[in-house]
Amino acid sequence: MITEIVHLIDITRPIYPGMPVWPGDPPVVEEPVSRIADGDCSNVTRFLLGSHTGTHIDAPRHFEPSGACIDALNPDALMGPCLVLDLASGQEHIARADLERIVNVPVERLLIRTRNSFAEPTVFHKDFVALLPDAAGWIVEQGIRLIGVDGPSVEEYGSSAFPVHHTLLRAGVVILEGLDLSSVAAGDYDLFCAPLKWSGADGAPARTFLKKC
Repeated sequence: MITEIVHLIDITRPIYPGMPVWPGDPPVVEEPVSRIADGDCSNVTRFLLGSHTGTHIDAPRHFEPSGACIDALNPDALMGPCLVLDLASGQEHIARADLERIVNVPVERLLIRTRNSFAEPTVFHKDFVALLPDAAGWIVEQGIRLIGVDGPSVEEYGSSAFPVHHTLLRAGVVILEGLDLSSVAAGDYDLFCAPLKWSGADGAPARTFLKKC
């Protein structure tokens, strides 16, 4: 009997106290509830964190008052064939023209690798690479079901109208943010993404893996 060894690439960023979070979001806090070292029978920890901490999924409810919550997302969109693009060389933002130039086959799930994956991970960088509104429109037009980015948001920092989020979420595109694609080359993969099934949540951290095709 031959057993196939499956090599999964973990593209999830670790969650820990003191990690950078979106300005205004709650910091990550760990509080011990019980400790074996203190004579308790087990270790139990209480965690405090925002719903958009680390690698996470934005549910439509994040920006749409009547949008679906994280527990209502179709899991089919979170797993399956995926294309990884490499735009890490000098890219300041992601425009429609960038995507049109590279993507020439139908794609259901698209992850974009930029210089964000190589930025100092202990600092929040406001100049992260993000999508422009015309890129969001192109994603919807192409019927892409999931878009993943290696920055803290698909939207440029400082946006007040949030056109990228609204365009994607209103069209039912799943948004996956905060990926670590530093060890991932461009190409075809299988994506496995499992956000916490938190009832009524506007988003949730998501353990995420790739498998090379």
